[in-house]
Amino acid sequence: MPSVAWWTVCLLIAAMFLFPLAMLALTVIKTPSEAAASPPYYLPHHVSGANFKELANTGSGILRYVLNSGAVSLGTVVGTLIVATLGGYGFARYRFPGRTALFIVALMTMMVPFQALLTPMYSVLVFLHLQNSLVGLTLVYITFQLPFSLFVMRNAFASVPQEIEDAAAMDGASTLGTLVKVMVPVVKPAVVTVALFAFFSAWNEFLAALIFLSDQANFTLPVFLTTLVTGRLGAINWGLLEAGVVITVVPCLVIFLILQRYYVRGLVSGAVR
Repeated sequence: MPSVAWWTVCLLIAAMFLFPLAMLALTVIKTPSEAAASPPYYLPHHVSGANFKELANTGSGILRYVLNSGAVSLGTVVGTLIVATLGGYGFARYRFPGRTALFIVALMTMMVPFQALLTPMYSVLVFLHLQNSLVGLTLVYITFQLPFSLFVMRNAFASVPQEIEDAAAMDGASTLGTLVKVMVPVVKPAVVTVALFAFFSAWNEFLAALIFLSDQANFTLPVFLTTLVTGRLGAINWGLLEAGVVITVVPCLVIFLILQRYYVRGLVSGAVR
């Protein structure tokens, strides 16, 4: 009986999480009239791809916004990995005055509310002539990802025995060669964790993109989805909106399922020495 009760509770909890996803999947294949019906139709009477066709012709086209989000997200991942790997390795292996204090200050920046920094960050982008630019938005995302990424990479490198680097040095490897060819493959779970966090944060972030981007052609997916309010009295086109949500969710779901085995290992990397 205890096992039956346990599985019953687990199934109920799973159903609560899966029900919204099921309704999302059913909504996107409804006709626009069925998707907007009140009271709603829970099951579609006819399977339709009209919502995706309309989404492809809305604004600059959904493909443009997917490419914008993809470019910003990949740029954030690459920039975060480069800076966090070099910084984490430096904090883990090099002894210099103020190393601990500097690392603590870097971590303390995570305590500053994201919203409180948007105005000064916008001023910096205006000074650099990068406002309303995907490059500028990417730099903002990299900046906010660095504290957590430094923490993960520093702990990962610190958990690797020094003897591995000594062996590489005896074989004639340079410091940079040891880092790239020896240390990075060893801490691959941490690298994947940083990459996943950076990608998901940049792909789903809304507020900074809304503030820093004014040209509709540069909108990312989350900002574009807010424009899908049409009809009389600002009625929401639910079928169109849910189709956009599906396109936003699918890449995150696929990437996470592929890399999830590294994700947990990367989070606990360096926790036990």
